[in-house]
Amino acid sequence: MHRLTLLFLIGFSTTINAQRFKDVTITTEKLTEHIYMLKGAGGNVGVSAGEDGVFVIDDQFAELTDKILAVIKDISDKPIHYVVNTHWHGDHTGGNTNMTHQGVKIIAHDNVRKRLEETPKRDNTMRSKEALPVITFNDKLSVYMNGEQVYIFHVAHAHTDGDSLLYFTKSNVLHTGDTYFQGWYPYIDLNSGGSVNGYIAAVKKGLSLINNDTIIIPGHGNISNKKEYTTYLNMLETLKTTILSEIKKGQTEEQVATNSELTKTFDDLGYSWNFINSEKIRRTFYKSLK
Repeated sequence: MHRLTLLFLIGFSTTINAQRFKDVTITTEKLTEHIYMLKGAGGNVGVSAGEDGVFVIDDQFAELTDKILAVIKDISDKPIHYVVNTHWHGDHTGGNTNMTHQGVKIIAHDNVRKRLEETPKRDNTMRSKEALPVITFNDKLSVYMNGEQVYIFHVAHAHTDGDSLLYFTKSNVLHTGDTYFQGWYPYIDLNSGGSVNGYIAAVKKGLSLINNDTIIIPGHGNISNKKEYTTYLNMLETLKTTILSEIKKGQTEEQVATNSELTKTFDDLGYSWNFINSEKIRRTFYKSLK
């Protein structure tokens, strides 16, 4: 079932509607005394709930807002003060307008607001003003809520050009956004400023903050840990070395894309999935590294 939820990864299509989300269930996983992960259709949602109120990371699709709010209400009867968007894609920002109507303040990197403001949706309409972050930052930001500092920092040209990682300093929980797809090849959105080198740097940055006890909320996938995260970095660096070698040999994009031996080791481990299969990851690495 989890792989099926990834069919909703890019939420730009007008075919997405309430009917499609009718049967989606929002599940809750308690990670620490006051940190939770919610899963539904789209990016994993992080929730901090405590005496100061509720702090949310990402909000999936607009059609799921009522379900998400209902689950959060079961966790805490206190108001939601902030939603942080880890990047601009619709499966992480689709609920922004609805959250704004609830009195929630949206926080994101400067480039998230810029892309939401300037990029038409698939139906060629622009997003409403209420969908835009009202607090933005360039490099890093701290939010102090529920007894701890939440360290929010930008990682440049990774999944996109506006990615943020969030580290709960006391709870020892890291939310990576889509700079980590637990168990799957990453989606590196080259058209939105993403890059292989930036993606690898983002994982290294995340690893520099954590220890063996850290709980990791990936953008997509299951709860993870430092060991899995380190293995993921090894996969990325191995693919980079492999594809760079082919580029230096003068191989074309088509030659690399059709050479399944280049990624066979990781294909066999199950990293290939419906949206980013082995051919697509080879093309992505080639285009970015070329």
